[in-house]
Amino acid sequence: MEFAVNIMTRGIGRDAKGIRTIAGRAEELGYGALTINDHIVVPARIDSKYPYTPSGEWAGSVTGECMDILNVLAFLAAATTKPKLITSVMVVPHRQAVQAAKQLATIDQLSGGRLVVGCGAGWMHEEFEALNLPPFAERGKVTDEYIAAFKELWTQPLPSFQGKYVRFKDVRFEPKPLQKPHPPLWIGGESGPAIDRAARLGDGWYPVGMNPQRPLDTAERFAAALVDLRAAAGKYKRDPATIGLALAALWPISKEPVMGDAGRRLFTGPASAILDDVGAFRRLGVGHVVLNLAAPEMTESLDRMAWFAADVMARAKN
Repeated sequence: MEFAVNIMTRGIGRDAKGIRTIAGRAEELGYGALTINDHIVVPARIDSKYPYTPSGEWAGSVTGECMDILNVLAFLAAATTKPKLITSVMVVPHRQAVQAAKQLATIDQLSGGRLVVGCGAGWMHEEFEALNLPPFAERGKVTDEYIAAFKELWTQPLPSFQGKYVRFKDVRFEPKPLQKPHPPLWIGGESGPAIDRAARLGDGWYPVGMNPQRPLDTAERFAAALVDLRAAAGKYKRDPATIGLALAALWPISKEPVMGDAGRRLFTGPASAILDDVGAFRRLGVGHVVLNLAAPEMTESLDRMAWFAADVMARAKN
């Protein structure tokens, strides 16, 4: 199992020094990936409900800080040499499809083939309005079409595409991504439509474990969701084994056990308990876990990264 460090571009990760410090230490400690989330603007008033808190409130609304996800990943491509670079997740409708495909292909080239494209449809209609995007209600269809356009541009010698939201014909798109046939596409989301999209278009399914509407924070809950993913894969005549599995554990990871509605929260508590969690999810086929090891101060965050690497990651490999 590979572990990733989630880097928020606010707080201790709000500037180049902070991002470089977190990323550099993560690489030194042997973390397999770095993830960045995606917002372009933060509206002053947000009535949309954030999917991953019981109240629907989103912590990012307090400061309004956010950096562009693709520029940060390009920065990380130069600042690191080993970890995968994961969009976690890129809101696919936020960017014009051809331009986004070019930016992603460039990052894959510059990073030596380390890009993983986590894809989501988005949750904040106010941000869609500020960016003058296609209607929020159509975001699922837009996402599907843009992903199809990405694949066309990344794989065909003379790409052409005629859709409702994106059209191009007989263009040269070079260089292609370094990874073949293209960077892995991980589909985010826990809903029925997201699972269907993962089965239909994705190389992997990448849910967040703390959606109150469908929590996936225990092995039993995750296993139940896999039943739906396998059924969707069957509908599209795909072998479920060809769909990789990842989990974003975005609650604070700590040495102290944190209690939730299902008992001790996943990946919290003593190392022995966390190793049991790792084993349970590994048996379900989960190959990647994204961790929230951030703290208000940089020193504390680096200490958490070092603790998890020494007490959990090193022992999980044995």
